[in-house]
Amino acid sequence: MLNIFARASVSRVTDPIGVVLVRLGVTPNAMTLFGTAGAIGFSLWLFPTGHLLAGTFVVWGFMMLDLLDGAIARARGGGTPFGGVLDSTCDRLADGALLAAIAWYAFVVAQSRWLAAAALICLVLGQVVSYVKARAEAAGLSADVGLVERAERLIIALVGTGLTGLGVPYAVDVALWLLVAGSVITIGQRIVAVRRSADALSTSEAGE
Repeated sequence: MLNIFARASVSRVTDPIGVVLVRLGVTPNAMTLFGTAGAIGFSLWLFPTGHLLAGTFVVWGFMMLDLLDGAIARARGGGTPFGGVLDSTCDRLADGALLAAIAWYAFVVAQSRWLAAAALICLVLGQVVSYVKARAEAAGLSADVGLVERAERLIIALVGTGLTGLGVPYAVDVALWLLVAGSVITIGQRIVAVRRSADALSTSEAGE
């Protein structure tokens, strides 16, 4: 949902940076791989060792590099099919590493089975949210809706870890259970959208 309203504004900031990076010889795929490697590495290092505040800021920074690969691609005249697949694959890896790291923190540091369960459920639901859209698009259908997309998932999870790192009790617990609820709603929204898209397609084909 946030993507719809924020994309144009963000592009106005990142596109000039993309032009500069192209002049420096940086490619979109290199930026994608660099940001993903940093997000995965620091997620699995900082969160399981209890450094929630540092982990929040560092991982958020690497996640934001995902905005620059698109800016670089636009500055080069457009992306490639391979770049799109690579970017989506790396997004799934980074998201999975973040939630796995939070689950690791829950088991080892917080010793909270409920928090660990929330993190693992969020990990699975997040992958399903993305899969429904990808599978629908591969079938020629539309599922471009959702209360909680990738940007919202990252914001909710990292706000929770950041506030917990600042000493706010149960902040990450509340954030992840809200994310569970939002992800379930989003999956339902996308399934309904796919059904409507499929019905519309069938009606169109029948009328030809």
